[in-house]
Amino acid sequence: MAEQMMTGSATAEGGFACRGLDAIEAALARVRAHAAPTRMTSHATWEDDRGMNDRVKRLRHQSETTQPYLDMERALIETETYLAHEGTVSTPELRGMVLRDYFAKKTISIEPGELIVGEKGRGPQAAPTFPELCCHTLEDMHNMNDREQVSFRVTDDDLAAQADIVIPYWRHRASREKIMRAQTPAWHDAFEAGIFTEFYEQRAGGHTCLGSERGAHAGFDEIRADIRAAIDALDYMADDHAVAKRDELSGMLIALDAVTVLAERYAELALSLAEAEPDLVRAAELSQIAENCRVVAHGRPRTFWQWIQRYWFIHLAVTSETNPWDAYTPGRLDQHLIGYFRADLAAGTLDRDRALELLECLWVKFNNQPAPPKVGVTLKESGTYSDFANINTGGIAPDGTDGVNEVSYLILDCMDEMMFIQPNSNVQISRKTPRRFLVRACEVARAGWGQPAFYNTEEIVDELLAAGKSLADARRGGASGCVETGCWGYEAYPLTGYFNLPKILEITLNDGVDPRSGKLIGLRTGDARAFGSYDELFRAYLAQMRHFIDIKVRGSNVNTQICARENPVPFMSLMTEDCIARGEDYNAGGARYNTTYLQGVGIGSITDALASLKYNVFDERRVTMAEMLDALATDFAGDAGARIRGICARRTPKYGNDDEYADAIMREVFEAFRDYVTGRPNMRRGEWRIDMLPTTCHIYFGEVTGASPSGRRAGEPVSDGISPEAHADTAGPTAVIASCAKMDHASTGGTLLNQKFAPGAIEGERGLANLADLVRTYFDMGGHHIQFNIVDRSTLIDAREHPENYRDLIVRVAGFSEKWCNLGRDLQDEIINRTEQTF
Repeated sequence: MAEQMMTGSATAEGGFACRGLDAIEAALARVRAHAAPTRMTSHATWEDDRGMNDRVKRLRHQSETTQPYLDMERALIETETYLAHEGTVSTPELRGMVLRDYFAKKTISIEPGELIVGEKGRGPQAAPTFPELCCHTLEDMHNMNDREQVSFRVTDDDLAAQADIVIPYWRHRASREKIMRAQTPAWHDAFEAGIFTEFYEQRAGGHTCLGSERGAHAGFDEIRADIRAAIDALDYMADDHAVAKRDELSGMLIALDAVTVLAERYAELALSLAEAEPDLVRAAELSQIAENCRVVAHGRPRTFWQWIQRYWFIHLAVTSETNPWDAYTPGRLDQHLIGYFRADLAAGTLDRDRALELLECLWVKFNNQPAPPKVGVTLKESGTYSDFANINTGGIAPDGTDGVNEVSYLILDCMDEMMFIQPNSNVQISRKTPRRFLVRACEVARAGWGQPAFYNTEEIVDELLAAGKSLADARRGGASGCVETGCWGYEAYPLTGYFNLPKILEITLNDGVDPRSGKLIGLRTGDARAFGSYDELFRAYLAQMRHFIDIKVRGSNVNTQICARENPVPFMSLMTEDCIARGEDYNAGGARYNTTYLQGVGIGSITDALASLKYNVFDERRVTMAEMLDALATDFAGDAGARIRGICARRTPKYGNDDEYADAIMREVFEAFRDYVTGRPNMRRGEWRIDMLPTTCHIYFGEVTGASPSGRRAGEPVSDGISPEAHADTAGPTAVIASCAKMDHASTGGTLLNQKFAPGAIEGERGLANLADLVRTYFDMGGHHIQFNIVDRSTLIDAREHPENYRDLIVRVAGFSEKWCNLGRDLQDEIINRTEQTF
């Protein structure tokens, strides 16, 4: 009965719409009746928490100890908006209405002691759902509630709302269903085999950051005037897209109203709390919060505090409008804030401690927002609920001068004090960066929790210039998500999925057949036993690579068009230049620059596998191809398999040791992958490019890939990022960076390099200097990024066996840090098995 009631068109006079809306209101009342699972406990439980003072300690403790939970408010309010308006307004206007109605109706609160206000859901650790993109099944929701790693509390009333309202309305409307139906059988075969993944399967395109003058500082009324001026300038006589542009710009106005409504609601709430607050100090804070919200609801921020509050409302709007890969980030936070910081200091309205306190409160806000729930392959490829808000610090200013300033050091102190897995914090290191800043960043990293990551500013600028950006725009860019380079506020550069480079070799060695399924999914490139030379084998590998890249690019181009048609993002568009001027959506090519990324995974594994075949089968003839294939098919079983594995694993050139035999193969594979992808049209008037990062997909890709000629066993992880394969790098960290630097980083959109040190290897002033010198040397060689795990192998093994003793242990996984206890056993083992370097 519920399904009959909720499927069909909404009409103004039809009884169906009224019954539907009544049902939604009743469901909202039931889910709101469940208190958010916030754990605010006595002073004794949080007084030893991290943070500069009691306020921050309590807020941090609340953020860390609150159980994440599914919040159905957004899904229900969205369904209500669609029932009321779908078919009567354009899609961009409807999407703007969804955000406006959500911000007008969602539950809001201000936690005790808060200085920055606003949550994406009903409170800290609330996770709204996005049924227009992925309509979760009841089984999905039970899994979210019941799983061991990062569970989300789901109540019976949540399940009832999903079953009675959300699923009947969205099951066949969700983009995920349309995306999967639109793909070819060849795409489905490759996807199911683990050749590649698809980011749009459960989430939306993302990757733009606060960067332009308008986005970073303009008042919302100024932006509103810009949009209205663009509407007034439309030419209905000569522009055959004028009506579509009007609809998009109208959607932007509605979406902008949404954030104004939210700010005004918080101003009213703060003022009412101030009037009832007996503590005069807290009452004054609440009054100032009300004033901050009133100012940024319409005008430019005037103070350091107001700028942070304005940014936070923008962050909530972008991540509530849709669930983008990855969460919106403030970009170069230190450079945005420095003018306000200096002005407030001069006026005597701010001191260093208050500025640090406000930053720490912002860090709590980031940590309060888990990424939207995901299941299946999407969870496997990104097995974390960090939402990848990647804050850049340092680098250069837009005029090319040193970008390090007083706020840069405050941010380092903040991340050192808070030690959160998110926001994901990094430092940009340029040739102009003071040694003191680099050493302080290394000191923070030496604490062992994987932040900050280190990025090469000159390389970022070169990457953006190589992709066609102007010098002025390139200098505004940086890294977001894991390591991905973009021109902040001017570029749409969504990722589309990961590409399994080692799996392609398995398909090649089996003449196009996936041995796991027995299906012919690739090209018939010939029986590997008949290959007369390594060159013949490598040509077959490249043919298979191109074949699967063709399938992936075609599929993602289809998905891009579905996303643009079904889910425009008017708020993210108005924050991205030149969407207003063009009257076009971020998802449809409205940004000044439009890039699409495909992420290569396993370059270390494929290099070592090909090096083994070249060296052992064709050059040295230690093993025949038939013997190698038999060993791979049996996962190196028996005496013959063990003998071959010993040769492959221990007596073969390996990437990561500055060995040109292996490193030359790495370059050939990398350059082929790059050249087959780069420059293809992406349906948004832009081009495809590559980057080299895995998130946690190297675990999933290892699961679906059989034994490798490098000696890697079936099911074991493939190499992460551009890091060497486990245990292959035996010549020390300088040899690793020498191998990695032979890749042309500037022709990518980002590369990820993990390194692990025992704490004893970098202790003292000498150890700190060595770490700083390693970063500088790698960047002088053209490396894009490097990050560190600094923890003993024995500690990690003990933490694996006794997790109850290591609840606060944080490690660096890929482009993010995560609590050790939130990682699956396979990922824990992969981190344990990384080579422990020493100087």
